[in-house]
Amino acid sequence: MYRLRGSLGVALAAALLTGCGSDSPTSAPAVSTAPGTLATSPPLRIASADAATFNSQLGANAAGAQLLKLTGAPACGIDFYYIKFWTTGAANEMTESSGALMVPTGAAPACSGPRPILLYAHGTQFEQAFNIADPTAFTTTNTEGALIAAMFAAQGYIVVAPNYAGYDISTLGYHPFLNATQQSGEMIDALTAARAALPATFAASTTDSGKLFITGYSEGGFVAMATQRALDAAGKPPAAAAPMSGPYALEALFDAVITGNVDIGSTLFTPLVTTSYQHAYGNIYSATTDFYSATYATGIDKLMPTTLTPYTQLFEKGLLPELALFDSITPTVTVPGDPTLSTQLTDLLAIPSNPANPFTPVFAAGFGNPYLINNSVRVNYTLDAAQDPDGTAMGGATLAAAAPVYPLRVALYKNDMRNGSWAPSSPTLLCGGEKDPTVFFSVDTGTMAAFWGALPPGLVSVLDVDPAGGPAGTFAPIQAGFQASQMQEFEFLQSAAGGGLTAAAAQQALLQSYHGSSVPPFCALAARLFFSNF
Repeated sequence: MYRLRGSLGVALAAALLTGCGSDSPTSAPAVSTAPGTLATSPPLRIASADAATFNSQLGANAAGAQLLKLTGAPACGIDFYYIKFWTTGAANEMTESSGALMVPTGAAPACSGPRPILLYAHGTQFEQAFNIADPTAFTTTNTEGALIAAMFAAQGYIVVAPNYAGYDISTLGYHPFLNATQQSGEMIDALTAARAALPATFAASTTDSGKLFITGYSEGGFVAMATQRALDAAGKPPAAAAPMSGPYALEALFDAVITGNVDIGSTLFTPLVTTSYQHAYGNIYSATTDFYSATYATGIDKLMPTTLTPYTQLFEKGLLPELALFDSITPTVTVPGDPTLSTQLTDLLAIPSNPANPFTPVFAAGFGNPYLINNSVRVNYTLDAAQDPDGTAMGGATLAAAAPVYPLRVALYKNDMRNGSWAPSSPTLLCGGEKDPTVFFSVDTGTMAAFWGALPPGLVSVLDVDPAGGPAGTFAPIQAGFQASQMQEFEFLQSAAGGGLTAAAAQQALLQSYHGSSVPPFCALAARLFFSNF
């Protein structure tokens, strides 16, 4: 998920709605339904703003002014187009999908003529109606669209950002969440469709330079890396890529979660994962009751992404627990003939209680009753991990466990970015924050960096926006800015206006917003600066 605190969305919506779709050419349905073809052409222009208007509206309130400090003043105006294109689902089902095409406009050299394309993959969204092309939703569910508009499109990048199958107009009926093959294919389909649409836009003088950059955040970080891998395999590598805070080492991440490191948002992510892999592989469960507790099993395979708005109604209506992924009663693991290992594995599944670990309160909150996942799932998964451990659990090795048996773990391995010997051929920046309680920095970004440790120096760069040792190196200003923003937010939370929280409560509140709100703008800025070198 991604949210910006404050009233930035109001300002952006006002700025972008100076144009509308009524002046667009009449669109007609396309004849072909082949993946990557436009479903309607030309695309609908839904909004437009020149650079001066965009800048004025962004700076009209504190949140917008704060974003401008990161992005810089808009150099270009933006035309927003809504594209519809054809793609396939996890089981090769044909589906219509949609997304945004943001085209820079204006007389400045950086705003017209041949321009680079920024292919963007968004973070996890829980509401089925999500549409990243809709500026009227900048106040609510589409602040990620606002960020990429200000950070990239307003600085001269042609932005292509799909909504993903299962969202908006897609009739797929589920979202192929963390499915590397499907999601990378859909990204390439969106890119193909957007390139076909570009000459038919009002800003036809803004053309594709042939230079492609890829980035994305959270789920989108995973998707961006999978897309980079797919383009490498096709012999069409991007100029550079910047996956951000993504769950790249999927097997290692889920090994950590199942054994008690319950990440924030896990009760929402888990149904997305199991439904996705059930459609792709058909063997995650025979019935939902095999995996989920009786309290929540009925209908959970059709629950996500949700048609409820806001998605928090899932909790209010008792369809999902807000926090309790696991049973607070520790299940017993029995390894025949090995009582010592049995005890060790049982202890591993207990509620975390280490007071020295700042994540302990977050992890412990993931246990309760009623709970989401059956104890049998944890036991069987843990036995598989003990028999064939992931390298990250073995003191520095980074290889994924290549021969898992438990179906969910097999699916995770299939989609793990360490599955195979691929390494990027283009300059790559991995960005995140080490205190991330949702996508663990050391488990994902750290593991991938180590996995590629033998690559030529400079091919893969790693940025921790929140290093324990303080700002240093090329991106020191970004690190300093991030840490200053965290201190300001901490002080706000302790003030009367922010709720007057205690220091401990304020720290926990910072962790709650760390992944979804705090890190994304700073990693996006780092990505843009990184891309400017190529």
